[in-house]
Amino acid sequence: MSSDALAVYLHEQAGSRFAIELLESLQERYSGHLLGEFACGLEGEVTEDQRILLEIIEGVGPAHFDLKEATGWIAEKAAQFKLREDHATGGIGTFEALETLVLGIREKLALWQVLPVARKLDPRIPDLDFERLAASAEEPGARAEKQRVLFAMTTFRPQT
Repeated sequence: MSSDALAVYLHEQAGSRFAIELLESLQERYSGHLLGEFACGLEGEVTEDQRILLEIIEGVGPAHFDLKEATGWIAEKAAQFKLREDHATGGIGTFEALETLVLGIREKLALWQVLPVARKLDPRIPDLDFERLAASAEEPGARAEKQRVLFAMTTFRPQT
């Protein structure tokens, strides 16, 4: 079976399903708090990005990468377990969840930036406004980074 690098790359970017579940966990864990509101707002944006990416994937076609998919599922379950173990004001699970979200948003920004280049080589990629999509990833990324830094202050405070 030949490898379709574009299909594999796009399928690997579809990890936003994991981000959506992580955001739902944050909403549940921090319901009534600012972090819960943040997660609720971000979930809509991530869901829209996921919808667009799945449309692109549908046009490009399938990829075979069961091991990476299984690894992602295991990482997702581990992150949710750590999040459940946090105390009410946060902890390492919350911090790492936020860091995962920040990295995922940065990765999505990189995806939106490279797809116009790949589109010049591969007509399966639709003609979308990738510049707008990239710009739309920057503000949520900044909001997520702000939350991550705030939680670093409580997460890494020495226990007394």
